[in-house]
Amino acid sequence: MRRNVALYFIMFVLCMAGQNALASDLTIYPAQGQSQEQMDKDKYECYSWAKQQTGFDPMAQPTASEPPPQQEAQKGGVGRGALRGAAVGGAVGSFDGEAGEGAKKGAAAGAIVGGIRRGQQNKEQQQKEQQWAQEPTNQYTQQRSAYNKAQAACLEGRGYSVK
Repeated sequence: MRRNVALYFIMFVLCMAGQNALASDLTIYPAQGQSQEQMDKDKYECYSWAKQQTGFDPMAQPTASEPPPQQEAQKGGVGRGALRGAAVGGAVGSFDGEAGEGAKKGAAAGAIVGGIRRGQQNKEQQQKEQQWAQEPTNQYTQQRSAYNKAQAACLEGRGYSVK
């Protein structure tokens, strides 16, 4: 379980690094003949403005803000289900004189039900962990998109062509 959490965290960090490297820089062209010096000044001012407007700094290293979801205590399972099934099967079997046979059938049925229950619990836990791992990536993508829109609006207002 801890191995899965560590794996999700590593995947998250790699995704963030990849998005920083790939995504996000805009292509800016000086449409009104601005000099390189003017363009650098405008890019910095628009960076500062977009950062202030969106609360997102593309230069900051992304971090995980929440710990992974705690694993819930496992309930049920094959052994516990078998014991319950044997008890019920033995009680029902004692009414028709076959307590031993009823206990065996009940134990088998209880083990199956307990195994299914444990499998569902494990699946739910994995889904929670996957959602936890994906959430920061989605949040980062949304914030970066808002920042890019703000920066593009600023630069276009200063006479640049932005793609």
